[in-house]
Amino acid sequence: MYNRRDFIKITSLGLGSAALATTFFDSTTASIFASQIDSTIKFSQTPTYCEVCFWKCAGWVTKNEEGEIWKVEGHKDDPHCNGRLCPRGTGGVGMYHDEDRLKKPLMRVEKDGKQTYVEVSWDEALDFIANKMTEIKEKYGPESMALFTHGSGGKFLGHLMKSYGSPHITAPSFAQCRGPREVAFYSTFGEGVYSPERTDIRDTRCLVLIGSHIGENMHNGQVQEMSEAIEKGATIITVDPRFSTAASKSKHWLPIKPATDLALLLAWTHVIINEGWYDKEYVEKYCFGFDQLKAHVQQYTPEWAYGVTTLEPKQIIETAREMAKAAPAVIVHPGRHVTWYGDDTQRLRAVAILNALLGSWGRRGGFYFPDKISIPSYPHPEYPKATKSYLDAMKGKYNLASEVISNGLCEVTVPSPERDWNIKGWIVNGTNLIHTLPDQKKTMEAIQSLELMVAIDTMPMEITGYADVVLPECTYLERYDAIRNSPHRDPVICLRMPAVEPKYDSKPDWWIAKELGEKLGLKEYFQYKDIEEMLDWQLKKVGSSLKEMQKIGVKTFKRKFDDLYLIDGQDFEFNTSTGKIELYSTELAAEGFDPLPSFTEHKQPPAGFYRLNYGRAPVHTFSRTANNPNLSAIMKENDLWVNPKVAKQWGLKNGQYVWLKNQDDIVSTFSIKVRVTERIRWDSVYMVHGFGHSEKNLSRAFGKGASDTELISNVKVDPIMGGTGMRENFVTFLTEDPKPKEEV
Repeated sequence: MYNRRDFIKITSLGLGSAALATTFFDSTTASIFASQIDSTIKFSQTPTYCEVCFWKCAGWVTKNEEGEIWKVEGHKDDPHCNGRLCPRGTGGVGMYHDEDRLKKPLMRVEKDGKQTYVEVSWDEALDFIANKMTEIKEKYGPESMALFTHGSGGKFLGHLMKSYGSPHITAPSFAQCRGPREVAFYSTFGEGVYSPERTDIRDTRCLVLIGSHIGENMHNGQVQEMSEAIEKGATIITVDPRFSTAASKSKHWLPIKPATDLALLLAWTHVIINEGWYDKEYVEKYCFGFDQLKAHVQQYTPEWAYGVTTLEPKQIIETAREMAKAAPAVIVHPGRHVTWYGDDTQRLRAVAILNALLGSWGRRGGFYFPDKISIPSYPHPEYPKATKSYLDAMKGKYNLASEVISNGLCEVTVPSPERDWNIKGWIVNGTNLIHTLPDQKKTMEAIQSLELMVAIDTMPMEITGYADVVLPECTYLERYDAIRNSPHRDPVICLRMPAVEPKYDSKPDWWIAKELGEKLGLKEYFQYKDIEEMLDWQLKKVGSSLKEMQKIGVKTFKRKFDDLYLIDGQDFEFNTSTGKIELYSTELAAEGFDPLPSFTEHKQPPAGFYRLNYGRAPVHTFSRTANNPNLSAIMKENDLWVNPKVAKQWGLKNGQYVWLKNQDDIVSTFSIKVRVTERIRWDSVYMVHGFGHSEKNLSRAFGKGASDTELISNVKVDPIMGGTGMRENFVTFLTEDPKPKEEV
């Protein structure tokens, strides 16, 4: 291996042909063209489910007589979308047509003292990977390989890793996004929130969004249900330092001072308990630790919270009353991206406790009990038992994490004199770790420590430039995948099948996993001929078949029991150590953590700096869609929201480009356009995540906007579950290009 893993610009190699997408056209052209469609053209449809975000809405892919993809639309029988796709879903066809796609397997070599990539065959690429994985297994143990994955392909590659003998399979979405809420809700209710979230928004009478940007994150089903709830007269309360889209639909907007959300939650709890507005019968029957909670929150008065949050006591009391009036049909939404300040599990514990006091867990208009069918795995031998875990190297930390922590694997990859073992190889599938993991310096240190790195992706993202082997994955429109089997009100399954043959020399993940598994001597774990045989076997086990699902796409099953909600007065045992909803968490206490959440002060911006807040846009999913020809045409760059008072102090104008410098003197590579707006507090700025790509082969995304991840160098790790708090970073403005003139 090389002493140094140089970043290789795939674009500089001139690999493959830049075949233009002849069927791509903009929305204006589409509307004109649609009016001229020959009604005699025969169309065909195949079922799919979207891969542009985790919501995975089911849909139909329509093709014309020539077999060209015409459009993707929602499946009316799918509760994730109810027949309606968001902009990302309808624009997903752009992934297929994108001429910047990876086209051939690439391997890192050294020529004339420089590292570069050469095109190789699939056999050559997989042989190289298999040989390196065998060396790592023999020398360090199979646990020294790790898989970072995001998306459907992770199921097949995860099966490969477990067959190989490694338990180190991680989705960055846990530690960088939703992990604290799952741990918090498990320690309270004995169950998680799951995905999609088990929120009964369509029947709620009061929806509280505290840092949850429904309508901008485009969680399809929730957006539709929120619209239904508003139409029925539901009260929306939005807590956000920014006047978000959700705030514009709200009865109450609480522009809270950033980093003080927990203070508000505790003050709400104080009011609801002291005013007797909690569900007394529910709490008495189902909850443990009410007296301890009551005593604990006496210090957190609305008047105290006013000095912390800048929200007036009247606002706090009035919004608490709104929740109580609607209870139990009330939801204090747990959010999804909740890794903010390092005490995030405790903040989400406060959210869980508030929902428990209002009696919303297991109640109509609150949180329902989801159901799903059990799809068996295709027969295979037992997985070998792992003898090492990254948690061993963490010295007793994060025992409550219910999934593998991606930043933990990153940490254990870097050699340390304190450890006698570290991870030696990564397979990275469908996740651009350069833009996903905070603290890029640490990520790069881990990458430089690897003996093997494999990148499997559809696009030449930044992470692919550091791989030893790059494997071109075909898009979701060109492949079969595992059955989508997510929990919902009723069990429902969906099929994804290829609408067209894979473009170029790209392959699906199931094929990559099976071929690599056989080269690793693991053939007995992959006994099916192909994925169609595997899917048909699984579907027949649950009362369907591949043939049926190819026709209908979505199949809904009846719940075995009528247990969507609790029945009033019903005896129910929760999956906690006390069998009750734990307001006072015995699980946290046993691990040495506070059993009740307490507020602690967080650092505020130094003079001349502003808290860096970031979020989502309905058009894009993280950094993965910034180059999509359909979606980039709608939103090609992000902008920086700046309060008018701040803009006046700095002499900033609307539309002006600036560079950002954070508290550690890290300067954004690219500039970002200023948006002067009253919709952001004076102590903060805001930008959409996923822009500022530095990979030139992303022809539409390169250099467009700025990267928030690049500026997140101060990471506050949650001591309970290891999540990465990313909102304690501050930025200031540079109005002139900071790069030396010769670089410009």
